[in-house]
Amino acid sequence: MSSTARRVTMAVLLLAAVGFARLGFWQLSRLRERRALNVAILAARAAPPVALTAGSTRADTLGEHHVTAKGRYDRAHEIILRGEALDGVPGVRVVTPLLLGEAGPAVLVDRGFLPAPDAVSADLQGTDEPGDQNVAGVALPVGPGPGEPLSHSGRTTWRRLDLEALRRRLPYPVLPVYIQQSPDNSLPKFPRRLEPAPVDEGPHLSYAIQWFLFAGLAAAFAVLVVGREGGRVRV
Repeated sequence: MSSTARRVTMAVLLLAAVGFARLGFWQLSRLRERRALNVAILAARAAPPVALTAGSTRADTLGEHHVTAKGRYDRAHEIILRGEALDGVPGVRVVTPLLLGEAGPAVLVDRGFLPAPDAVSADLQGTDEPGDQNVAGVALPVGPGPGEPLSHSGRTTWRRLDLEALRRRLPYPVLPVYIQQSPDNSLPKFPRRLEPAPVDEGPHLSYAIQWFLFAGLAAAFAVLVVGREGGRVRV
């Protein structure tokens, strides 16, 4: 390798090492943010349950809090979230508006997972829960979208909850949080109620370690391999 090519190679490797190290520090900053968020989530989940009613005006502040609500399900405006899977089984999530008053508002209730071979067209027979319902679970923010509604076999499915799109389609006001209903032996077997995602630190620390390893390898190769080759050539 000529001296010019060697210098270029070393420069590229050292620049790559710097870039990898920056990515490692970025992942560490993401880890700090995640830990701070986890503290807030755990504090919210440890707080006493809050009752959602037709007069609830600050529901947007209840994310990650345990909540309760009483009302009747509006199955006519049920929302199916497609493309779900549980333990390797494809399916959908069944989200049903719970009317907190005769004319609303409603809070969306994630009633859980329902198997479906294509993760789109689930059989909803036997999933009715008539009458007054007392729902308990964790309040989670309704996403801003896009929900990507898709019509299939006469039924519209959604990729995710989309607050603005749903407010345009539903005939009553909708709270900005939905309830992920907690498992309860008194509830029907399906839809299968699910616990909220566990609070963890995610993959940020392992990603940071990987980037720092890449940085070290690139720097070591530049100095110990390319640099030593240059020394042998000079001799």
